[in-house]
Amino acid sequence: MGLTIGVDIGGTKIAAGVVDEEGHILETHTVPTPPTADAIVDAICAAVGGAGQGHQIEAVGIGAAGYVDDKRATVLFAPNIHWRHEPLKDKVEQRVGLPVVVENDANAAAWGEYKFGAGQGHEDVICITLGTGLGGGIIIGNKLRRGRFGVAAEFGHIRVVPDGLLCGCGSQGCWEQYASGRALVRYARQRANATPENAEILLALGDGTIEGIEGKHISAAARQGDPVAVDSFRELARWAGAGLADLASLFDPSAFIVGGGVSDEGELVLDPIRKSFRRWLIGGQWRPHAQVLAAQLGNKAGLVGAADLARQG
Repeated sequence: MGLTIGVDIGGTKIAAGVVDEEGHILETHTVPTPPTADAIVDAICAAVGGAGQGHQIEAVGIGAAGYVDDKRATVLFAPNIHWRHEPLKDKVEQRVGLPVVVENDANAAAWGEYKFGAGQGHEDVICITLGTGLGGGIIIGNKLRRGRFGVAAEFGHIRVVPDGLLCGCGSQGCWEQYASGRALVRYARQRANATPENAEILLALGDGTIEGIEGKHISAAARQGDPVAVDSFRELARWAGAGLADLASLFDPSAFIVGGGVSDEGELVLDPIRKSFRRWLIGGQWRPHAQVLAAQLGNKAGLVGAADLARQG
């Protein structure tokens, strides 16, 4: 199969890209993300049509944030869009006249990294995405593992603290409440409030208030050596690395790939994640250690991965 289109549904825009068999994006077309569920279907079709003009397209892959059924056709539940058992595959196929595959967006990103990014050369890879929340994907034996019902690898909602912080999913103590962009901001605000004298750079980058601290300020301040910002990254990394150690006990991969906005800080966050991983890995001094690698494709991973999954049918 030749060219396929991958679709990434974001909070503010929907991006469609024409992708070749080598994972190269040849053409992109973006449209604003509308506010209603039905209008989002219209926007997906418009983005696919815009990207595909002038190209011979064979199939379309859509990355959707939420639970996708085992047939890769229906979005069972999407937290940020009012989709409940939404037959997305059928609706888009009828409109664009092409075969469509629907996949969880974190799974699509994991596949993109495995096939064309940091996972090349590995057969067994676990991907985690440290963004606003925490997502993931499982590739074992060169295959994307989705579980019996299609909703595996929701790593962010593994409970790591019994009766811990309330999560948006309704549970308490979920991993993403301790290792995510939201968690990073919470750590920084708590520490800046307790010791403002150690957060002078951080506070100056915002509006001078605790509530004004945002993720971009923490990153910039940490690069300048702000004690509160650096310590906040270390706290996030401690939780992230400990979680990877648990996943190593489950899956024993040769590599973990860490993506998402938080990972854009490179070794500032990856080095302490590796240290925490080694610290909490059971029997770590006697067993081989998985590599902890930075994702390479950035925000293109989901689009590229969805397009390649569509190519496989």
